[in-house]
Amino acid sequence: MPHDRMDARDRMVLRSLRLELCSEVLVEELIVHYLYQEGILTENHLQEIKSQATSHRKTMMLLDILPTRGPKAFETFLDSLQEFPWVREKLERKRKEMMGEDPIATGLTGIPAGILKNSPTDQQINKLAQSLGPEWEHIVLYLGLSQSDIYKCKVNHPHNVQSQIVAAFVLWRQRLGNKATIQSLHTGLKAGEVDPSVIQHMLE
Repeated sequence: MPHDRMDARDRMVLRSLRLELCSEVLVEELIVHYLYQEGILTENHLQEIKSQATSHRKTMMLLDILPTRGPKAFETFLDSLQEFPWVREKLERKRKEMMGEDPIATGLTGIPAGILKNSPTDQQINKLAQSLGPEWEHIVLYLGLSQSDIYKCKVNHPHNVQSQIVAAFVLWRQRLGNKATIQSLHTGLKAGEVDPSVIQHMLE
């Protein structure tokens, strides 16, 4: 059974076309059954999707589940869209556009390479923490911290999310030393689907 997350670019494709998919795709029957048959969805997922009141909500639910179903989920979803060729085409086009983007350079134009190799300062981490929401946990996991690290940061700063975030990034910087660079932080933010302008703001 797939446990890995979907590729970050594919997640961003689904996210950027979310509203269009919800208005154009009816996931009932053919699509969900194909995904079930291919092992992307479980029996529980089928029930969850079917229990949604409207077709819009059913599609939303499917789009929430897909990114957690492993690296093959996106391709299999494309295969399931045989009745919606124009939607499939849109997804493939968007994916190509994103493939054309250099994942590091995107959003980091104009920042000298020397700065990208530096570790973020306390002040920069504070600035970053102000810009992040609940997605910070995904980002620090991606950067190599564990669930128990996150738990400790939460326990040490019980009522202040910003302090939890700062503590987690400081821990990451301590643990990774000179590998904890602004460039790797940017890659983590992209994996967490955070707008690249957050890094620009952090460096101002």
